Amino acid sequence: MSQNFDLIVIGGGPGGYVAAIRAAQLKMSVAVVEANHLGGICLNWGCIPTKALLRSAEIAHLIKHSESFGITTTGMKIDLQKIVARSRGVATQLSGGIGHLLKKNKVTVFDAYATLKGNGKIEAKTKDGKTETILCDIVLSAAGVTPNTENIGIEALGVKTTKGHIDADSMCRTNVPGIWAIGDVTAPPWLAHKASHEGVIAAEAIAASLGNKEVHPHAMNPLNIPGCTYCHPQIASVGLTEAKAREAGHEVRVGNFPFIGNGKAIALGEAEGFIKTVFDAKTGELLGAHMIGAEVTELIQGYTIGKTAELVEADFMNTVFPHPTLSEMMHESVLGAYGKTLHM
Repeated sequence: MSQNFDLIVIGGGPGGYVAAIRAAQLKMSVAVVEANHLGGICLNWGCIPTKALLRSAEIAHLIKHSESFGITTTGMKIDLQKIVARSRGVATQLSGGIGHLLKKNKVTVFDAYATLKGNGKIEAKTKDGKTETILCDIVLSAAGVTPNTENIGIEALGVKTTKGHIDADSMCRTNVPGIWAIGDVTAPPWLAHKASHEGVIAAEAIAASLGNKEVHPHAMNPLNIPGCTYCHPQIASVGLTEAKAREAGHEVRVGNFPFIGNGKAIALGEAEGFIKTVFDAKTGELLGAHMIGAEVTELIQGYTIGKTAELVEADFMNTVFPHPTLSEMMHESVLGAYGKTLHM
């Protein structure tokens, strides 16, 4: 006998598993069909394990320059096998955690490849060739770090695509009723955090379409999605660059504060970098923020919250930033846009 669900999510990556959990919270019966590893490319091979590798590189860098901190070390040895093993261990731990979260939320997981057959039917084929038909009211495609849209049946059902990516509206609906899409199968930016947020939007919009009157999904503004580059030094940004803001017709005020002016940055031995902010000169709206330097991938969320909440320059100026922290540079950059810099 075929199993029947309110929602079937194809793909168990950052978008898919988050969508499944949120849908289950909204009292839907949910299944995830994932052919490989829960957590997707991001958790198993991309975002997370590469950061574990990067952490090993950062520690090696600190040891190499330890004398500048008054610490003398000798005989540093790099064991690549152990570095990789640690990275794989981190990925395995987190992938298992995703499985626990799905079980906790009573989400059924099929270890199989999915093919859409239309009329609420999905064929789930395991690696050993066994096939099962699953029934559902709604299908959510959340398949992969590249647009894994081939051979899942969307062409036969008439789902519109552009260069291999599924066309979806601001609520993640496709042109075919009952089929929704999120993450890397849709339009850029192709980021894990964008996919996860779309998973929540889609789950709530699907719940609303099924009659849930307690949810009120909000579309995501692409300009409020932060981007992070994990290198040395780190790079992070959100919103418009100064050039793009001017091209869009904004009269702008620009603030720029260097790491060398921040006590915590100097104490850390990380005095290279800067934080730049771009404001609309007429309204005070934060149009964009751009950072290069130590831990800026952690700092950018402060400006992202500000953009999402539509804060203006006065809101940032009147906020107390803790001392001594790198975040004080965020304050100084805003002050700088209005000629009020304190420490430079």
